[in-house]
Amino acid sequence: MLPEVCIWDWNGTLLDDAQVCVDVMNGMLEKRGLPRLDMGRYREVFTFPVEEYYKAVGFDFAVEPFSLLAQEYILPYNRAALGCGLCPGARQALDWLRGQGVRQVVVSASHQGALEEQVEALGIGEFFEAVLGVRDVLGAGKAGMARGYLDSAGVSPGQAWCVGDTLHDYEVAQEMGCRCVLVAQGHQSVGRLRQAGGAVLRELGELPGFFMGKF
Repeated sequence: MLPEVCIWDWNGTLLDDAQVCVDVMNGMLEKRGLPRLDMGRYREVFTFPVEEYYKAVGFDFAVEPFSLLAQEYILPYNRAALGCGLCPGARQALDWLRGQGVRQVVVSASHQGALEEQVEALGIGEFFEAVLGVRDVLGAGKAGMARGYLDSAGVSPGQAWCVGDTLHDYEVAQEMGCRCVLVAQGHQSVGRLRQAGGAVLRELGELPGFFMGKF
């Protein structure tokens, strides 16, 4: 059951940034007199494409275009994200997979430069063959980036597993033809993740047992 390649999502899967996301968004909401989020509501409304998330929390794109809101969000987020640690169990999971000879790559909707900076700040770049982010702040293109990596590495999608924390990660895996396991300690609730009908773990500490067929 071990994959040849593990394709990691970044935000909420390896980077423990959910609270930062809530805090930054609450700053924007307060500025406009809109209701604040708590973590429970955030995990129920956060979604991809992220435009739908912004609409769900009350932004009106007829008043403020999404592109401007995304720019307003990303600057304080990137500053705060450098202070985030790894999700519980992340380093142990990375180390275990490396010990099993599994190749690892990060594919993220984060901007490439910010992603590289965050990976470097956490001192985990040694685990990854590639760190792949997008070139804008609009949060698109993960499936294409992951397919490009697999093609260049000579790995078929059936030999790869995606590990993520959102329904979007499951959709990306389906689009690629990869298998997927979701971990409910990031940006979406366990109830929402189970809607995909695939494997859902409570925490990354369960990942080795999952790959060894113990779940």
